[in-house]
Amino acid sequence: MIAIVLRELRLALRHPGDSLAAVLFFVLVCALFPFGVGPAPELLARLAPGALPAAALLAALLPLDRLFGAEAEDGSLDQLLLSGLSPSAIALAKAAGHWATTGLPLLLAAPAAAALLNLPIPAWGVAVAALGLATLILSLLGVAGAALTLGARRGGVLLPLLVLPLAIPALIFAAAAVEAAASGLPARPFLLLLGALLALSAVVAPLAAGAALRAE
Repeated sequence: MIAIVLRELRLALRHPGDSLAAVLFFVLVCALFPFGVGPAPELLARLAPGALPAAALLAALLPLDRLFGAEAEDGSLDQLLLSGLSPSAIALAKAAGHWATTGLPLLLAAPAAAALLNLPIPAWGVAVAALGLATLILSLLGVAGAALTLGARRGGVLLPLLVLPLAIPALIFAAAAVEAAASGLPARPFLLLLGALLALSAVVAPLAAGAALRAE
């Protein structure tokens, strides 16, 4: 599993376009809000708790359709499945690799995006924590969706339609955590709910992805 994660990191370093595109999409979406709704600081601060997690989750979706596609085309996916590692473990390693190459750069860009949306500085730490948990959940759901749509016609179109509805609870709790922190209220209950969703996804999503890969 560690070898698969390291392979994903090496591929991302050789071809950084996917990670850079996700980060730029995230920042640009947040930068467009002042043009769409107006530059009033109070209005932007009110929109920030929902806009920040939504933009991050949409940005993290961009590289998902290539999680298994390239390996399936060149035959390396078959080699991975014959390596003795269970398909669920392969899916979990791919999810970890996706988060390390996409979710982590998004977290590094989160303060800049929060500043563009006029999110209060005391809420930045909670925003990063909420986005970290939410993007981890999306990576796990995404690897299951990528495995289920592997080989399907228009799989790149089906994948967001499959993953985004499942990611709505993570989006709700992440937005609630950021809004609570921005209002000076405790954000811990919402972060704990995100942690519970992450624990559930870490069990269910790799099993579903493994079953889909085994059926290919």
